[in-house]
Parts: sequence; C-alpha cells; structure tokens
Amino acid sequence: MARISGVDIPRDKVVVISLTYIYGIGRPTAKEICAKAGVDEQKRVKDLTEEELAAIRREVAGYQVEGDLRREVAMNIKRLMEIGCYRGIRHRKGLPVRGQNTRCNARTRKGKAKTVANKKK
Repeated sequence: MARISGVDIPRDKVVVISLTYIYGIGRPTAKEICAKAGVDEQKRVKDLTEEELAAIRREVAGYQVEGDLRREVAMNIKRLMEIGCYRGIRHRKGLPVRGQNTRCNARTRKGKAKTVANKKK
C-alpha cells in the first residue's frame, strides 16, 4: 500500500478513488490533485512510479487533511457550543443541526428510541 499523509491508500484501485480514502479529499479535489501532479487519473496506484507518488504527496501537502482538518472541525463545533448559538445547542443536545424534522425521523442523531408511557390520546 502507498502511504500518503499518514493513510494507506488501496493499491488495486484507480488513483482518484484511492485518494478519497484520505479524510478531507473528495472526488473533485482528488481529480485536481492528479491534474496538478501530472498523473493520469485512470492509472492504478500499484502502477505509479516513486516520482509520481512523490508529486501526489507534494500536492496533498498543500491541503488541510486528516488530523489537522479533524481538529479544526472539532474546534468549530466546540466554539458553537460555547457561544450558545442555536447550532451549538443542537450539537450539545445531540439533535439534528441543519433544520431536519425530528418528530418521526432523526434516529441517527437521537439514538435508539426511548419508549414513553401513555403516549396515546
């Protein structure tokens, strides 16, 4: 496996798809990185030369990925919670933050359903 910014990317996949295994790099960014590094997008990772891998590593170094990005996202959420804004309160309570309905959905955020007695009318 090739190691880029602390992540082992899969060898048997196409370069663009393999780069998406790095936190903070999606398809469009992966394509951009390949274009800047001068690497064919359809090439498999196992077929890359050391020079091509080094070029990709240099390009990825220009982006905020993995630990730094995770830390920044966590700090942003913590800041929202500290200032007590609506989004911060939703984060604190473990409810959906982006305006989703919570009456019958939102189980992913709210967790397993807790049954409440005498809910009938």
